[in-house]
Amino acid sequence: MNSDEDALDEVAQDEDQPLYEHHKFFVDRGQQSLRLDKFVQLKLSGTSRNRIQNACDAGFILVNGKVSKSSYKVKPQDEVTIVLATPPRATEVVAENIPIEIVYEDEYIAVVNKKRGMVVHPGFGNYSGTLVNALAWHFDNLPKTRTKLNNDQYLERPGLVHRIDKHTSGILIIAKTEFAMMKLAKDFFDRTMDRRYVALCWGDPGQDAGTITGNIGRDLKDRKMRAVLPPDNPTGKHAVTHYKVLERIGYVSLVECKLETGRTHQIRVHFKHIGHPLFADFEYGGDVVLKGVNTGSYKQFVQNCFELISGQALHARSLTITHPITGKKMSFEAPIPDDMQAIIDRFKAFMAAKTMA
Repeated sequence: MNSDEDALDEVAQDEDQPLYEHHKFFVDRGQQSLRLDKFVQLKLSGTSRNRIQNACDAGFILVNGKVSKSSYKVKPQDEVTIVLATPPRATEVVAENIPIEIVYEDEYIAVVNKKRGMVVHPGFGNYSGTLVNALAWHFDNLPKTRTKLNNDQYLERPGLVHRIDKHTSGILIIAKTEFAMMKLAKDFFDRTMDRRYVALCWGDPGQDAGTITGNIGRDLKDRKMRAVLPPDNPTGKHAVTHYKVLERIGYVSLVECKLETGRTHQIRVHFKHIGHPLFADFEYGGDVVLKGVNTGSYKQFVQNCFELISGQALHARSLTITHPITGKKMSFEAPIPDDMQAIIDRFKAFMAAKTMA
C-alpha cells in the first residue's frame, strides 16, 4: 500500500476523536514586533488569515498559556500554541441525496443520528454514500478547508467536528459555520463535552462499574486492527474507558461507556482486552459464541441474533455540549436503535424461557 492509500486507510477507520491539528512555536530571539495573526500565518503556510483570526476569537491560539487577540504583538521567546479544526484526507465531496436523521438544527449547528453501516466521510475504498456526502446535500455552504495532496486529491471535510466507526450508530454534531467548528473542536480538544455510549458485550464484566486503561495502537500482527500494547511500546497511545453495567442479560451485558480519551476503536479494543468483546464485533472476536453452553440450538439462536445487526452492538447514545454561540448547555440523545434492541429483547426472552424450563 502506498503512502497516499495508507493515509486514506487511516481516515477510513473513522477514529472517534476530535479532528484537529495542534502546533506549538517559540518566537525567535531576533523576531521583530509582529501581529499574532501574521506570525501564525507565516508559520502555517496555506492557512488563511481569516481562519487564523477566527481561531483567535474562538480561543484557539494561546500565547504563554493565555488566550490572545489577533492584534497581540509577539515578543521574542513567546510560546504560541495553536489548535485548529482540520479535515481528514478525502476526495472532493460530491453531494448525494441520502436520507439522514436530523435530531436538532439551528443556524450554527446540527445534530444527526448516524445509522449503523454508514461511513462518516469519504476515504480509501469509500468515495460515496457517506455521511459527508449526505451533509453536502442537506446543508448549504458547510465550513471546510481544501488543501491539495501529492496525489492530486484534496483535504476536504464539510462540517464534521468528530467521527465514529462505520458500524457504530448514534449522535454526531455538525458545525454549520467556521466559528462554530472551531469552538466545538476546541471543546473536544479540552474534553469538556460529555459523550456516552451503550454497548452489548459478551459475558458479565463482574463489577457494576469500572475503568479500563491500556495504551492503544496498531495491532502488531494486523496493521488495520488496533490492540492494547505493552506500556513500553512507543506507538501506543494512552487510553481510558469508564463503564457501568446497565443490565445483565444472562450471557451478555448492556453497558454504558464514557471515553476519557478518543482512540480508534477504543471501546471495542478495551472490551476485547478485558475478555468481553462487543456482541457481533467481527473484527475483534465478538461474532462467535463466547458465553453459554455451545449446543446446536443455542448456537443457532446466537447466529440468528448476529443476522439482526451489521456490525458491533455499539451506539453513541448521548452528547452534551456548550453551544458555540449562546454558551447554553445542550444535551442530545438517540435511543438504542432497533437492531440492538431486538437482540436485547431476544436474549431476555431466551433467558426467561431457560429459567422456566
